Amino acid sequence: MVYLTRRVTFNAAHKLHVEGWSEEKNRSIFGKCSNKNWHGHNYELFVTVKGQPDPLTGFVLDAKALRDLIKKEVTDDLDHSNLNLDVDWMPKDVQPTTENIAIRIFERIEAQVNELGAQLYSVRLHETENIYAEYFGPNGK
Repeated sequence: MVYLTRRVTFNAAHKLHVEGWSEEKNRSIFGKCSNKNWHGHNYELFVTVKGQPDPLTGFVLDAKALRDLIKKEVTDDLDHSNLNLDVDWMPKDVQPTTENIAIRIFERIEAQVNELGAQLYSVRLHETENIYAEYFGPNGK
């Protein structure tokens, strides 16, 4: 099995906040992420697919096709957006945490990666240089 990873970047704003909580409690749980005026991150997204290289091309998946899929289905929607308000496929009743964003990205592109002839292995999303979430699908690795 060979694994191929594509890295892309996007910028987006969000706010983590529970309506029924006081500002103090939201701040104590979510820190700066609960800023009432939102805040942003320069996200790094790593999409990893797996499969056997094609005997003729040597590709597990054409990296340009993967790039185009990620752009069309993910970064065109997320880049320079407000994750709480602007992205139709981010449920409004789910906190736009790094973990939840990674899950939604995986769900959004899994079937299309399969149609291109590979299997989606993981979505790894870096919120900062020190924080990232990696999702391997509902069945894990």
